[in-house]
Amino acid sequence: MDDLRIRDREPADLRRCLPVLADVHRLDRYPLNWPADPHRWLSPDNALHAWVAETGSSTVVGHVAVHRASSATDPASAPVAEVSRLFVAPAARRHNVATRLLHHTRQWATEHQLGLTLHIVDHPRSAAAIALYERSGWQHTHTATAAWTSPEGRPVRLRRYTLADKVPPNRSA
Repeated sequence: MDDLRIRDREPADLRRCLPVLADVHRLDRYPLNWPADPHRWLSPDNALHAWVAETGSSTVVGHVAVHRASSATDPASAPVAEVSRLFVAPAARRHNVATRLLHHTRQWATEHQLGLTLHIVDHPRSAAAIALYERSGWQHTHTATAAWTSPEGRPVRLRRYTLADKVPPNRSA
């Protein structure tokens, strides 16, 4: 996707993101629990910034957001933000869209002097996403049980990651 562009998400983009998110949910069960209000899920109160990836034809093919970290951290440590709401249209996969969104997020965090963290459901269907994170420098710190449950009411295990100090080169640029 040579014509891919990553830009700040605008309010009008939310309606364009929802069909992509619905496709991802049907295919990958992400998000695991479909939100009652998908617009609000994409723009929660703790949102710091969000971006969309779009093709030259202005088709949204990906999304990522950064939120204030939900867990309490050591007051002496550097401020941390959480990467969240990362998804890529199934038809746009294997074109480095997620890698480029993550790289863009890392650059933003560096400019704002923020560390980054993320969590992902610990399930075999998350294997491709886990491989992407680990390949791009994210380090698994621990696995914990989420405060919420699956649609079936079962406990959900989450893998927690932090970002390694150095930003790797953007191999897709």
